[in-house]
Amino acid sequence: MTHRCSWAQGSPLETAYHDTEWGIPSFDDRYLFELLTLEGAQAGLSWRTILNKRSNYRHAFADFQAPKVARFDQQRVESLLQDAGIVRHRGKIESTINNARRILEVVDEFGSLSDYLWQFVDGKPVRNRWRSYRDAPSESSHSRIMSRELRKRGFRFIGPTTCYAFMQAVGMVNDHEVRCFRYRQVGEG
Repeated sequence: MTHRCSWAQGSPLETAYHDTEWGIPSFDDRYLFELLTLEGAQAGLSWRTILNKRSNYRHAFADFQAPKVARFDQQRVESLLQDAGIVRHRGKIESTINNARRILEVVDEFGSLSDYLWQFVDGKPVRNRWRSYRDAPSESSHSRIMSRELRKRGFRFIGPTTCYAFMQAVGMVNDHEVRCFRYRQVGEG
C-alpha cells in the first residue's frame, strides 16, 4: 500500500497536488509568485478552497507574470473584486499587486526572486522527519526571518505561518511525513 501524507487524502485535487507538486524544490520565479499569492489567499480558508480556485487565479493574475500584475490599476482591482472565481478580499487582491511590484524590486537587486527567497534556507531544503503532518510546526525560525525581511521590503499578507506554508509548498522545507512515498523522492531530487 502506498503511504502518503494524511492531509493529502481529503480530495482527489489535494492528492494530485501532493503527489505531483507539493514539496518539490522550485526555483522558478513565476511559480514562486503563484504559491506566495495562493498561500496568502488561503489565510482563514482551507487549502482545498484555494486549489479549487487555482486556475481562476492564474487567469485573473496574468499567469503570475509579475511585470504584468505590477501594472494592474485600481480599475482592475474593482473588476477582480467581482470575480467569484477567486477570493474576493480587497486586501488579498491588493497585496498580490503590491507583491508583484516588490518582486520586481527584488529581481533588480538579487537577479531573481528565487535567489532572494532561497537564501533563507542557505540554498538547500530543510529536511524534517515528522511522523504525522500534525507534528510539523506552523512556523519556524526560517519562516519568521523570511516574513520579517519580506515585510521590510513592503510585501503584504506574508506572516510567519504563511511563509512556512509557502516554504513547504515550494520545497524549501521537506515536511512530507517520513512514511510518505514522496519523502524520499523529494529528498533525493
